[in-house]
Amino acid sequence: MELGLVGLGKMGGNMRERIRRAGHTVIGYDRNADVADVHSLEELVSKLKGPRVVWVMVPSGAATQSTIDELAGLLSPGDVVVDGGNSRWTDDEKHAVELGIKGIGFVDCGVSGGVWGLKNGYALMYGGDAEHVAKVQPIFDALKPEGDRGSVHAGKVGAGHFAKMVHNGIEYAMMQAYAEGWELLEKVDSVTDVREVFRSWQDGTVIRSWLLDLAVNALDGDEHLDALRGYADDSGEGRWTVEAAIDHAVPLPAITASLFARFASRQDDSPQMKMVAALRNQFGGHAVEQADESTPGKPGKPVKPAGPKNK
Repeated sequence: MELGLVGLGKMGGNMRERIRRAGHTVIGYDRNADVADVHSLEELVSKLKGPRVVWVMVPSGAATQSTIDELAGLLSPGDVVVDGGNSRWTDDEKHAVELGIKGIGFVDCGVSGGVWGLKNGYALMYGGDAEHVAKVQPIFDALKPEGDRGSVHAGKVGAGHFAKMVHNGIEYAMMQAYAEGWELLEKVDSVTDVREVFRSWQDGTVIRSWLLDLAVNALDGDEHLDALRGYADDSGEGRWTVEAAIDHAVPLPAITASLFARFASRQDDSPQMKMVAALRNQFGGHAVEQADESTPGKPGKPVKPAGPKNK
């Protein structure tokens, strides 16, 4: 089968290689000419025989929209566009309508596997009409892990990205739980080898997982993670998961807390904790520290506890 692949970054580049290893032809386009097979979307489309399938792997939002807009003017009725990036599911519905007007099919596909996908395969969650999915199925089969599991036709257009969004929300909560447990183990004097405690959990315990394996890999490289700054970004899917939960009145306390924990990581000196410290000082006379203006985030000098004021 022939496939046009737009976006050859860390994920897209490895996906191209895995699909080629399965015996399919992939023509890739990227703005980075060093990794591209062609130099424009127009050239990519011209080299594919109809009916064409073009897989888009670019950042969500404006980049995906502009790519689909351009493809809409180049493709023909009967062709199919697959959005394999991390787009919001509501955008999928819009793209399906825009392409459908021109007779072009649309499939959304959530892809999980990261930099390990080339070797292990990618977990795939896709949404769209059965006839459009069928045209892409050989590529799904090439990308998925070996065996019967690892890919699913999740439902209608938008279902693939919605499923991947929820997957990422769960991932946030699982990572946060491992991180909190690790910090607590590091804090106590009685536990002298936190890394080996984590390693002991890899077999036989109910919390063993690939994420735990990756945590042990990280600790093997930097036992106390001294080389890292305590900052974690978010891709947006955690936010969308929480927003969807609000829309559907579904309680997600663990996923929501894990998202907010990432926001806290971006503060060297938390404004909220300033107020908490001030309140503890006011009602209980608990000690507070003066801000060290010379070194943001560094504890300052203790401040005398406040007492009741006579009026």
